[in-house]
Amino acid sequence: MGGIWGMNAWELVKMGGPLMVPILLCSLFALGIVIEKLIHFSTIQTNAAQLKANVFGLIKNNKIKEAVQLCDANPSPVARILKAGVLKFGTPREEIKESMEDASLFEIPKLENRLGALGTIAHISPLLGLLGTVTGMTTCFHTIQVRAASLNPVTPGDLAGGIGEALITTVAGLMVAIPTFVAYNYCVSRISRFTLEMERAATELVNFMCHMAEAGTCEQTV
Repeated sequence: MGGIWGMNAWELVKMGGPLMVPILLCSLFALGIVIEKLIHFSTIQTNAAQLKANVFGLIKNNKIKEAVQLCDANPSPVARILKAGVLKFGTPREEIKESMEDASLFEIPKLENRLGALGTIAHISPLLGLLGTVTGMTTCFHTIQVRAASLNPVTPGDLAGGIGEALITTVAGLMVAIPTFVAYNYCVSRISRFTLEMERAATELVNFMCHMAEAGTCEQTV
């Protein structure tokens, strides 16, 4: 296969010039962040419906301590939100909601950790490629100026280096930006899903515990 696809990475870096270095660094940082986020998401993934059913069942049987322990054993942010609410069992609705809202202030930033860096890489990579295009074309015009001043004709070989730098940096920037932007949107979607599960679990727990407290079907002990 010819063209740039037949070149090795080092040849492409040399042809692309110095701006290939930050583009490559962006690709490495993006890859590291994506791998870290995927591992984190897989670690905290849980069956939220089953978890809520188990916690609600323990609360209904007045096993508050066991419900807290069940939440501690589950690594998901939904479990930590539920734990914050269970610990306030028997208190007024507003106090339960405030406790879970405070817990969410810690959980959501952990989900969004390094997401801003991933978005930044997705945005600056094509800009670095564009900057390489500009510097490459500038090199071409400088070559033309020098050759014209010395009354020598300009040959395609004189311009090949600058044009090659311009095109390769553009391609490299887009090749980093496109998958990074896809990964960024995927992470945003997963975080939105986790956040929605947390909000739904918090609302259902508040309603469930307040209903039980009003019905007086269990003691208000933790």
